[in-house]
Amino acid sequence: MKILMVAYDNESYITWFPQGLAYLASAARNAGHEIKIYQQDVHHYSEKHLTAYLDKNEFDIVMVSVIGGYYQYKKLLKLSNAINSSKNRSKLKYLIGGHGPAADPEYFLKITGAEVVGIGEGEITIVELLDALENNKDLSKVNGIAYFDSNNNYVLTNKRELIQNIDEIAMPAYDLFDMTHYSLLRLPNIKSNELAMPMLSGRGCTFACNFCYRLDKGFRPRSAESIIEEIKYLKDNYNIKYIGFGDELLMSSKKRTVELCQAFIDAELGIKWDCNGRLNYADIPTLEKMKEAGCVFINYGIESLDDATLKVMHKCLTKKQIIEGIENTLKVGISPGLNIIYGNIDEPLSAIDDAVEFLLKYDDHAQLRTIRPVTPYPGSELFDIAVERGLIKDTHDFYTNKHLNSDLLAVNFTSNTDDEIYAALHKANMKLITRYIENTKENMSKTCENLYVNRDVSFKGFRQS
Repeated sequence: MKILMVAYDNESYITWFPQGLAYLASAARNAGHEIKIYQQDVHHYSEKHLTAYLDKNEFDIVMVSVIGGYYQYKKLLKLSNAINSSKNRSKLKYLIGGHGPAADPEYFLKITGAEVVGIGEGEITIVELLDALENNKDLSKVNGIAYFDSNNNYVLTNKRELIQNIDEIAMPAYDLFDMTHYSLLRLPNIKSNELAMPMLSGRGCTFACNFCYRLDKGFRPRSAESIIEEIKYLKDNYNIKYIGFGDELLMSSKKRTVELCQAFIDAELGIKWDCNGRLNYADIPTLEKMKEAGCVFINYGIESLDDATLKVMHKCLTKKQIIEGIENTLKVGISPGLNIIYGNIDEPLSAIDDAVEFLLKYDDHAQLRTIRPVTPYPGSELFDIAVERGLIKDTHDFYTNKHLNSDLLAVNFTSNTDDEIYAALHKANMKLITRYIENTKENMSKTCENLYVNRDVSFKGFRQS
């Protein structure tokens, strides 16, 4: 079958490589299907361009996958309208997937006009689904999908079991994508002459934060051998020097982290990398091994400095552990990413002041950090609580009335008024932005002084794009 997979435009100058789409492309191609990637993300094509493209080129399948989010929701509606407007629409099947549609498949089928929603891990599902569509087989036998049957009855098939040995999953189909574009991604502490790519070191997470809308439980790590093989492929074929591990938890345990780092060292990869980490595993020996293996940045989900709120979130962290872990990270010379959100259930307004104090003390300015309100995405425990409390009616209410921007409140779970929260966030983020600008100014002033006082011949110019 001829399949068009749409990599949607999120209006970024350089887009994060669409890993999920690339895994599905690899699985479908290995099953004998012809895959074409429509790179709206690279070329910033309009939706009218997609309609015209579908008018001129015949496909059997068109696919779109999106995560949850106000932007992604609106984008999916625009893409769906473009696909449904094609004069060839009757000749193709429209499939959607990702964490966004998977949280409420029936609703997303209705609003997009898609024939099928994929739910959960897709590499096996896509192969079985394409076979069923191509050979007119019973879709109800395909696990992990939802659709309306010929009588317009909603059908949700059995849950797709997770792939336990994820080393068996084929490498993403990198060759189908414009790798020159994606490799220009800028990540913390990367040099201007270094190319980067994201990768997955595993799937899932061992924790269950109440705001997380990840639907699959548990953590499944890739083997060090599999990860190293993919890194070498990226180095050899695309000159990649920096890997951004984008999965939720490379630091799934101290033991696994140390073993993986030692494997990187033994393989003499010579790369930089960053990852998402856990502060309860951030002791000095583990962090020193990470640095030795090339780690330059660890993104930590701190979320709050209030112990009661951390318990409500199920973070399995304390303020003491957070501070100790961040101090350890800075001590060994790795930059920490300090992610903090505000507004979980009964969180005190003072938590914002505590967060600002913490960020000003420990931020090493590798990235600009601000404080955002928590968002109860469909699929999360927090969403269910909001519905139970009458704060959100349903998925439609969430996306059309509540979640209009990630930096604005979707739901207020605290005892404070919206105005009080916005005033506190405004004050806090102005402090953080001002400090970041002041730090940038200070560094530029030092560079200027070094240039003209010390005649720095290595200087390459102030003008940067």
